[in-house]
Amino acid sequence: MEKNESEQPLVLGDVEVIRITEWAGPFGPARDLVPQSTAGLWKDNEDWLAPDHWQPDQDLAVMALQTWVLRSAGRTVLVDTGVGNGRERPGSPAFHHRQGDFLDGLARAGIRPEDVDTVVNTHVHADHVGWNTRDADGEWVPTFPRAQYLIPAADDFHFGPGNAYAKGLRQDDRLIYEDSIAPVHRSGQAVLWDGTHRIDEHLTLESAPGHTPGSSVLRLSSGTDRAVFVGDLVHNPVQILDPACNSCFCLDAEQAVATRRRILERAADTRELVVPAHFGGPGAVEVRRSGGAFTLTPHGRR
Repeated sequence: MEKNESEQPLVLGDVEVIRITEWAGPFGPARDLVPQSTAGLWKDNEDWLAPDHWQPDQDLAVMALQTWVLRSAGRTVLVDTGVGNGRERPGSPAFHHRQGDFLDGLARAGIRPEDVDTVVNTHVHADHVGWNTRDADGEWVPTFPRAQYLIPAADDFHFGPGNAYAKGLRQDDRLIYEDSIAPVHRSGQAVLWDGTHRIDEHLTLESAPGHTPGSSVLRLSSGTDRAVFVGDLVHNPVQILDPACNSCFCLDAEQAVATRRRILERAADTRELVVPAHFGGPGAVEVRRSGGAFTLTPHGRR
């Protein structure tokens, strides 16, 4: 299902949150996406996993590619930038030479490229950095001309030329860096960070490695409201029900599990709304501890 739409804003304290969906629909076999998950885990939760997160008749995981727009302290902040248009992605057929109307989606939300102050790439994967740049007469240039681009230093190194583009294991990694990251460096708009990075009084980035070496989360704290934008910490709710289940894209399996547990435990203890990059439906979930495990409720549902 192709779609590109902005939805009604969510207000958390003094921060307005808008979701821009680049694409949503069935992504692939459920246990190809989350290989360690069991058929029973999906089946036992079918009543709420379907249809937003799973198509049980074909056993397909459902995902969304989306950008979260935060209006905070007078700034417009984008969290991840999707796939982008016209990319060479031979290793990812769904992304290869893709064309969509992401910028029109931003426009419908009242956002022009020149309005964006900050771009957050939670990590350097194809579906999180694509609209960092656009094609201008055959040259990749930053899409957001005034923005500061916050890129995790560990990912910039791992996927960059100094590490021969993630050691050259995938052709796509070199292509992603060259068309979506390198132009931002050349324009002087890239800011590399490690550990933590404070954006404003409400928003703080924090390293959360495992999925990639530089994977990160963005914490929101405003008034009594809390949220954590977790990128690819989880691709599907079954990874919250069983945090030991990594996605097929996690580079360091042991570290990814440890980070996932740590972030989910804090979210449960501090009542942070968990906002993943790829959840369909309401897009965010409320997580609670249940013994040594977790339960979750889609945000807005009781």
